[in-house]
Amino acid sequence: MKMGTEDYIIGICKDIRNKISRQHIYNKKRKRECKMNDDNKTYKTIDEYMLIFPENIRIRLSKVREALKDTLPDAKEKISWNMPTYWDKHNIIHFAAYKNHIGLYPGEEAIIYFADRLKDYKTSKGAIQFQYDEPIPLELISDIAKWCYETGNHH
Repeated sequence: MKMGTEDYIIGICKDIRNKISRQHIYNKKRKRECKMNDDNKTYKTIDEYMLIFPENIRIRLSKVREALKDTLPDAKEKISWNMPTYWDKHNIIHFAAYKNHIGLYPGEEAIIYFADRLKDYKTSKGAIQFQYDEPIPLELISDIAKWCYETGNHH
């Protein structure tokens, strides 16, 4: 095919469409593998959010929720970014269930501040993963939430 001809342009467009299609399929598959909940569903309450998970996951979510409630008694529970969230004039901390872990989202500064205590957990910029096959570090979660609230560092 000669560059600039109709066949050449059609071929380029087809290549681009194929690449986009493959990437879209990969992203959809990866999203299904990573997250247990339905990304298209919007939850109104934390109770509604938790009901979609199997009982063993709900028990773990309930423990995290209770630890956060006890630590942040004046904070309002709400759904933000489609995740359970504790709020007091701003989002303080989020948590969510995934295929293999519970994610806690205290923000980047909290990850840096608690780095020594988080060395046994997978972390990224602003997020911590607590695997289902390990005990939930409720005291650590409470300490992080309290720090986020007291310092105003939030997610």
